[in-house]
Amino acid sequence: MVKSVVQERARPVKFKSPFAALALAALLSACATPQPAVSETAPAGAPGAMVAAANPMAVEAGLKVLRAGGTAVDAAVAVQATLGLVEPQSSGLGGGAFLTYYDARTKQVTAYNGRETAPKAATPKLFYGEDGKPMNRTTAILSGRSTGAPGAVAMLALAQSQHGKLAWKDLFGEAERLADEGFAAPRRMAAAASGRAPQAGTPDAIAYFTKPDGTKIQAGDTVRNPAYAATVRKIAAEGPKALLEGEIAQAIVAKVKEGPNPGELSLEDLKAYRPKAEAALCRPYRAYIVCTPGAPSGGPAVLEGLGILEQTDIAKHPNSVEGWYLFSQASRLMYADRDRYMGDPDFVDVPVQGLLDPAYLAERARLIGPSPAASVAPGSPRGAGVRAPDRTQEVSGTTHLVVVDRWGNVVSMTTTVESTFGSGRMVHGFFLNNQLTDFSFNPEDRDGAPAANAVAGGKRPRSSMAPAIVLDKNRRFVAAVGSPGGPSILAYNLKALVGMLDWKLPVQDAINLPNLIAGGSFYAAEVDKFSPELTAGLEARGIKLTSGFGAEGSGLHGIEVTPQGLRGGADPRREGVAKAP
Repeated sequence: MVKSVVQERARPVKFKSPFAALALAALLSACATPQPAVSETAPAGAPGAMVAAANPMAVEAGLKVLRAGGTAVDAAVAVQATLGLVEPQSSGLGGGAFLTYYDARTKQVTAYNGRETAPKAATPKLFYGEDGKPMNRTTAILSGRSTGAPGAVAMLALAQSQHGKLAWKDLFGEAERLADEGFAAPRRMAAAASGRAPQAGTPDAIAYFTKPDGTKIQAGDTVRNPAYAATVRKIAAEGPKALLEGEIAQAIVAKVKEGPNPGELSLEDLKAYRPKAEAALCRPYRAYIVCTPGAPSGGPAVLEGLGILEQTDIAKHPNSVEGWYLFSQASRLMYADRDRYMGDPDFVDVPVQGLLDPAYLAERARLIGPSPAASVAPGSPRGAGVRAPDRTQEVSGTTHLVVVDRWGNVVSMTTTVESTFGSGRMVHGFFLNNQLTDFSFNPEDRDGAPAANAVAGGKRPRSSMAPAIVLDKNRRFVAAVGSPGGPSILAYNLKALVGMLDWKLPVQDAINLPNLIAGGSFYAAEVDKFSPELTAGLEARGIKLTSGFGAEGSGLHGIEVTPQGLRGGADPRREGVAKAP
């Protein structure tokens, strides 16, 4: 039940990340009711720092860290810890993340991979039922089989060990305070708690979101989560070991093994989890350099979409019929390739270099004719093997944040529990992820060709998360942006980048542009946000916009540099803000 329990504060213990050596080795080898968005431009002469995230309480947690002299990574730790409390339908301690980091001193961009991993015992038919057929999606999500070893906290510890200034133990105070003292339930959390997602009906979710009078929490109700406060105190004292070993790890394993359809995640799987760090995947785009994480993130797909659009004159057609036509056709080509070839490069050959080869991008762009093709097939990039058509069904439960600190360092981070409230199973105050349902349920086609995103023990599932950082040709920071949205993340991010870089819109205006997701033969869109003239013009070109695609709405957040200082943007479709200290 949602209730108040007084907790004794644990004495903080100095923590040194166990991932520092791993980070060095890796570097050397080198994702409700909408509220009005609030954006802010830092006044001229003010410190160049800002936080943009999906909840004002989380933004304030990050700003407190920045005011105390913390770096962008320090603040990101505080933001994530708070989002996991006030936005548990989207991300949390039990989930995973991708983080792109810009070092202002070296002008280098590093990608951190905190994607969850499948248990070592997992097989390609993880989500097959007793009848020998793939489970339906709801059954799989609610099962213990859906949960992978969580990576967000370990990834943040790795990044903070490299780029933090404050002590790790001092980054969780705001999340702990809110969990202990209580916070006003945000509209989106309350709506999700009473929503139709099956996870909202699990015993754990019902117990957490039901008030003593038997009714569900409403927006503005005070929510206390003393178990979460105790968990973040333990993480503050011990680092990610607190989550991946000991009492909390045992609770995770026990919860995953509950029926029906128990999972095989083990204590050994949790203890063995390691985040990854490597040079970000960067490619030129007109006068800019755009950097994202590599596979299995959605970064390569976004870069391919940009690469295709660079062959067109979309920059000359801002928010017009021709501009949206080109955007939609490049999107279809991007999705076709992503769906066929993307997977975990530690397990399958992913032809990233072939997909981003200028000659291949030009070849794909030539497929964009004056009218849309009836269907779009994946291409044959250099290095591509024979892959089965993908049958992955991504769902939505993700958030994005951006932080810039006073030194000019930047974090762009997309973080997730996968579906709304993850698997709906809760331990120690937080929900477990259902990230493994991001794998393809069908491991091969009728001819035995393997799917790039098939399940395997220790493998990371394919993701659409693609936190982006944009530089100029001198590698100075220009902008950072990203979004949640399940498979639509690719289109949301591509839209924002086109809006800023091609159509020269302020970041808030680029975020506010209507969303259009084009893949296969569908054109899902926010139809009511397109003008009648645009809608009619696109239909005359052979594009019928439809609503009700079913994907999560965007939650774009971004920060850009202007001559007057930093300028932030927050998606009006959510509850976020962008603020300077």
